[in-house]
Amino acid sequence: MLTLDWQTSSYCQEGDACVNVAADATGMVRLTESSDPTGAILTATPHAFAALIRDTKRAAGVEPA
Repeated sequence: MLTLDWQTSSYCQEGDACVNVAADATGMVRLTESSDPTGAILTATPHAFAALIRDTKRAAGVEPA
């Protein structure tokens, strides 16, 4: 059984509208929904996850284009 140390963003308000993130033993990044953490778990490479964060920040105007 895969054991993960899930983390939730400090920007997340209490509730179920958050994404939990963990790195597994192979270095892959796992993402799951806080409202159903045992449901669907998405897997991404560290490079793909970094691109997701970068593009999300850029779309939100937090990071320059």
